[in-house]
Amino acid sequence: VHLVASGGGLVQPAGSLRVSCAFSRFTFSTYYITWVRQAPGKGLEWVSSININTGTPSYVESVKGRFTVSRDNANTLYLQMNNLKPEDTALYYCASFGFEFRYSTGWGQGTQVTVSS
Repeated sequence: VHLVASGGGLVQPAGSLRVSCAFSRFTFSTYYITWVRQAPGKGLEWVSSININTGTPSYVESVKGRFTVSRDNANTLYLQMNNLKPEDTALYYCASFGFEFRYSTGWGQGTQVTVSS
């Protein structure tokens, strides 16, 4: 799966931003489209996923109530981020995974989100 993330930028604390992920046609082995982020000097952190078959979203606890993942009828995944905090500053990647997240089927390049006053 080919994925391209976009929409990052600089936003003030408590602000909002929407990042997008354009993806190619899924293979039969793809079950999830996922947002993963990497803050400066830290490891990868799973942020949110959507099951491509059921549409069921899931979120890491730290973004629940602030972030919303959605998918349009074509091939774009969105992450609406509200009430952003400085600790949300990271490089945001979109990636696709197989059954039970046992393997990746594709990674996009990252889009930088910086939350700062």
